[in-house]
Amino acid sequence: MSAKDSRNLYDVTRKWAFFVPMLAFPASFVINAPFGRFTPSGKSIFLLDGRWSWMVMELVSPSAFIYTYLRSPLSPTTFGTSPPLSIENPSAVLAGLFLIHYANRAVFSPLRTPSRSKSHAIVVLSAIVFNAINGPLLGAYLSSPECLSHLTGAYERPRFWLGILMWAAGFVGNIVHDEILLNIRWKKQSEDAKKTPEQLAKEKKRGEHYAIPHGLLYKYISYPNYFCEWIEWLGFALAASPLPSFGGLETFLATITPPFLFFVAEVFTMMPRAVRGHQWYHRRFPNYPKERKGVIPFIL
Repeated sequence: MSAKDSRNLYDVTRKWAFFVPMLAFPASFVINAPFGRFTPSGKSIFLLDGRWSWMVMELVSPSAFIYTYLRSPLSPTTFGTSPPLSIENPSAVLAGLFLIHYANRAVFSPLRTPSRSKSHAIVVLSAIVFNAINGPLLGAYLSSPECLSHLTGAYERPRFWLGILMWAAGFVGNIVHDEILLNIRWKKQSEDAKKTPEQLAKEKKRGEHYAIPHGLLYKYISYPNYFCEWIEWLGFALAASPLPSFGGLETFLATITPPFLFFVAEVFTMMPRAVRGHQWYHRRFPNYPKERKGVIPFIL
């Protein structure tokens, strides 16, 4: 594919990557994505193993990212084969942060999970499509001339380091709050080891085990892992690219970059699930903390 064709494909995909999450946003407040606590009950050939399906769909993004980052489709003659892969190149540092996140998300976290609810095939396919778009967009952008131009002298700019700090805070926050959820599962597994097969069979019919999480930001919101992930990718976007222009829709679409598109997509897809999940917690647990918000402390 020529550089011109690559640019046209990149621009068209970038615009659709903005509109599709927005179009799905209202429906997501009504229709629950069938995975996790919203997995349909009963047996179906469309219900897939939660752990392995998660790993497959999430590995798509870093795999596609690596391919497009190294191929540099928007600047095929700038680097020869790939952009400079050293700490002196801020783009390579940001690429490393992206891959660190997905190493945890797609490999380490699911392998450490003692149990995970099944996922419907439609969720897995939707995630594969999203990741097959998001990964290449980010890889193409971070190796593009406009990104590298923007990142010239980035190490001397406070905004770059603010973005990196936000990414690090969000990444660590995501992990520690996921660890609280993991501990609930590990505790349940330890308790199950002491039960009879008959007791385990009865509990299995009731589905995956859930309990009220406590500690850190769980004091204020039901989904601190979502909130921390938003901070992480907002920081990444601030470090990686200029702010989009808000001088009208056409100008906005022409200037919004894949890092900000990723952040917007995260908010639009995760916020409805957090709101619905917060409501689910209140229905499931009569003693659920009433002062706890859904996903943004003190606000939502």
